[in-house]
Amino acid sequence: MDDSPVPAPPTPVPSWVMLGFVVGVLFMLALPRRQAPAPAPPVPVMAPPPPPAPPPAMTTIEAVFAQWGKYAVWDNDTTEVALWDSQTKDFSQCYVVLRAGDTYFFHSIPRLTRPLLRHGLPDGENTPLEFTETAAQQREWMRASRDESWRAFTEAVHSGVAAPPKPKVAP
Repeated sequence: MDDSPVPAPPTPVPSWVMLGFVVGVLFMLALPRRQAPAPAPPVPVMAPPPPPAPPPAMTTIEAVFAQWGKYAVWDNDTTEVALWDSQTKDFSQCYVVLRAGDTYFFHSIPRLTRPLLRHGLPDGENTPLEFTETAAQQREWMRASRDESWRAFTEAVHSGVAAPPKPKVAP
């Protein structure tokens, strides 16, 4: 008899570990492959925008009002004007003008809300602005004009200006 020791049977644990490893590898291979994300398109390098143009020193209404504003009739430092528009051939650009000391502020409006000024403007000149006055200012001017006309008439009568001769009536 042989006194050599009998080898012990191998344990099944390492084979189960190996089987789990192989199944895991097979599972990983069966999964769908991820596509590498497409590289983002390069961002175009744009030239910096040109610097904004400096604002005009004066707009048209400011320039015209600087020349013709002396004819404006103010009420509580406010007046309305209409600017001639050469495209529409009409006074179609209307503004409210606010005065604060020597500074004027212009606000466009759809139409004039005050009566037009019909006196005190230069005779025979076509002005590029139509000026307005309040209804009370217009009534006051009309009353003063009527009073002046009446005063001139009565002075002419009292100063002995002969009345025109009466026409002779045939008998």
